[in-house]
Amino acid sequence: MRTRLASALLLAALLTAWEAWCRSGAVSPLVLPAPSAVAATLWGEVASGRLWPHLRVTVTEMVLGLLAGTALGLGAGILLSEWPALHRVLRPYVLASQLVPKLALGPLLILWFGFGLTPTVVITALICFFPLFENTLTGLGQVEPGQRELFRMLGAGRTRTLLRLKLPTALPVILAGFRVAIVLALVGAVVGEFVGGRQGLGASIIAAQSVMDSSLIVALFVVITALGMAVYEAARGLEALILRRYARG
Repeated sequence: MRTRLASALLLAALLTAWEAWCRSGAVSPLVLPAPSAVAATLWGEVASGRLWPHLRVTVTEMVLGLLAGTALGLGAGILLSEWPALHRVLRPYVLASQLVPKLALGPLLILWFGFGLTPTVVITALICFFPLFENTLTGLGQVEPGQRELFRMLGAGRTRTLLRLKLPTALPVILAGFRVAIVLALVGAVVGEFVGGRQGLGASIIAAQSVMDSSLIVALFVVITALGMAVYEAARGLEALILRRYARG
C-alpha cells in the first residue's frame, strides 16, 4: 500500500510540474500540451465514440498477432529443441529473420497483402515470435540429464518425456517469454499501423501528426500505455495462476 501511494504521489507531482511548466509559457502548446489539455482531448475522443473503433482494431491486431507469434515461437522452439541437428541448421536463419527491422518490412508486406489488418498482424507475429522461441529453447534445455535418463529407463518415449518432463520444467521460462511477447504484441500492432494501417491507434497518431494535433498524439500515447499496462498485468496474473496450479499438481 505504501509503495502504491508513493507511486501515485510521484505521478501527481510530475503532472503538477508538467502543468505548471506549460502554463508558465516556457513551452509552446504545439510542442508539449498541458496535461489538462490532453485530458480534455482524451475525454472528447471517448465521449464522442471516435476512440473505440480504433482501439478495437488495435486490440484485434494485437491478439491475432500474439496468437500466431506464440504458436510459431512455441512450436519452433520445441521442434528445434527435440532435433539438435535441425537446430544447428536453422538457427542462423531464425536469428537473421529477427535482425531485419520490422518497420522496414512494412512496404513489402503491403505489396504482398495490401493495406489493412493482415500486414499489421504479420508484423506483430514476427515481433512476438522470438521471445517465445528463445525462451522455449532455453527452458527445454534446463532439464537435468539425470531426469531425462530416469524417464528413458522407465520406458518413456520422446512425446511422453516432452509432455511429462520437459514442458512442465520449462513452463516458468516459457511463461516469462509470453509475458514479454504480450507487451511486444501491442508495440507490433501500433508500429504496423504506422506503415499500412487505415484504422487503429497507430494510424490515429499518424493522422494527428498530419494536422499537428499534439494533444491528441499525447492522449493516444496515454491510451496505448494504459492498454499495455493492463495486458501486462493480465499476463502476470495468468502466469501466477498457471504456476500455482502446476505447483499444486
